[in-house]
Amino acid sequence: MKAPDLQRLSRLRQDIHRLGAKAARLLRVLLDRRPLIRGTVYELRRKCGKPSCRCVTEGKLHPAMVISWNENGRQRLRALNKTEVAELRRRTSRYRHFRKSRAALINLHAEILALIDEIEKELRENVR
Repeated sequence: MKAPDLQRLSRLRQDIHRLGAKAARLLRVLLDRRPLIRGTVYELRRKCGKPSCRCVTEGKLHPAMVISWNENGRQRLRALNKTEVAELRRRTSRYRHFRKSRAALINLHAEILALIDEIEKELRENVR
């Protein structure tokens, strides 16, 4: 019977603890109670359609802040008031951060499971 490599086991356990601390930080983001909005806030420039307007005569387009999102496979746009822009930017930013943290946590769990498999492999005794 082969004795387990204690140094390797110690390193694997330390790696699991390090990844567990990283997972705890990601969970703080995922458990935040502040509202999220899926979408993007940006400035859109377009023509208004009035025949005598400068956007038609001079080609100077009108700026408007909008939020864009997908709903049932279709792109949606909504014009925003000046008072809404800052808050909706924060909420859409939190949504992107939430999704990145979620993906990172999935990858982290895969790494932790791989390390656990290595520990099991090191500790398991083969009967011959």
